Amino acid sequence: MKKYFTNIHKNKTYNFIIRLAIIIATYSYIYRQLFPKDPGGKVKSYEEIAHSFSDITNQPYILVTGMWILVLMIVNWGIESLKWQFLINKIERVSFIKSYEAVLSGISVSVFTPNRVGEWFGRVFILKKANPWKGVFITIVGSLAQLLTTIIVGAVSLLIYIPIYFQKEEFYSNYWYYGILMLAIVLITTLILFFLNVTAIPGFLGKFINKRFVHFNEYLSVISTYTTFELSTVLLLSFLRYCVFALQFYLLLMIFSVNIPLLHGLMIISLIFFIMTAIPTDTLTALGIRGSVSLYFIGEYFKNFSEVTDNMNLGIFSASSALWVINLALPAILGTLFVFRLNFFRKKK
Repeated sequence: MKKYFTNIHKNKTYNFIIRLAIIIATYSYIYRQLFPKDPGGKVKSYEEIAHSFSDITNQPYILVTGMWILVLMIVNWGIESLKWQFLINKIERVSFIKSYEAVLSGISVSVFTPNRVGEWFGRVFILKKANPWKGVFITIVGSLAQLLTTIIVGAVSLLIYIPIYFQKEEFYSNYWYYGILMLAIVLITTLILFFLNVTAIPGFLGKFINKRFVHFNEYLSVISTYTTFELSTVLLLSFLRYCVFALQFYLLLMIFSVNIPLLHGLMIISLIFFIMTAIPTDTLTALGIRGSVSLYFIGEYFKNFSEVTDNMNLGIFSASSALWVINLALPAILGTLFVFRLNFFRKKK
């Protein structure tokens, strides 16, 4: 009995230490992103962003648009929470509110990890009964659906972007474009078929996994319980979420006076997300890379159809930074409120 209570005390201590470490890491990362020690010109940019933001907030319609962007942030992570709830109910029934808390906690854990892989682990420790490793693999399925959506929409946007922006270039030719078109069709078809048949992965890997790792295949086998209809539903929810944060970015560009026609804007935004997905970013450079990619692609639009000005560059960088703050930094801060509900060490029954 004494040993039992000693283990409980140790578990509580370890849980508290890990939770506290996550909160400190989250706030430290966000602070370093916004106020870097070696700014390299960023401090001036952030001061200019703050000044431009204070100017636009005086306009009533800007405030209304800003409120809608915040509402879309709630909708964005609400769709992700609905998707995770739909997936995780295979191993444990959770409410939508609990799923939302798990998603916000996952953001807090993932925001300081490379390519946000911490999100896979940050959610599952809110579960009370289900095996955390099964929850990790289920979370990976949801992340994979979001990744495929970004790649597919980005590939389609690239096919539209090339003839508009590169047709006058010397290296452009119809044969070159048709080759890219065929490659994109093959890629999109392969990705969709792969995802809808992801249930075959446990059986395939089971043939190669050593008996010592049989438990790994047992955890992985949870993926095989999903039907094609359920996976299609997850893919649809991922696309709806994609539309929401693409619309957020477009509205932010409008707020910062970067005026692009809707279809051109959404096409370019899809390319930005596509490139950001392809770049293996370090967490400490994510915000800078996001701004650079946005400046390049949106700047190309103005080079072809208008004139690039310093105010436009500032507006593009401001919109990109604001999107990061609204969709990641703010939810990560809110997520720290629920980190103390995560149980990394459970009582052994």
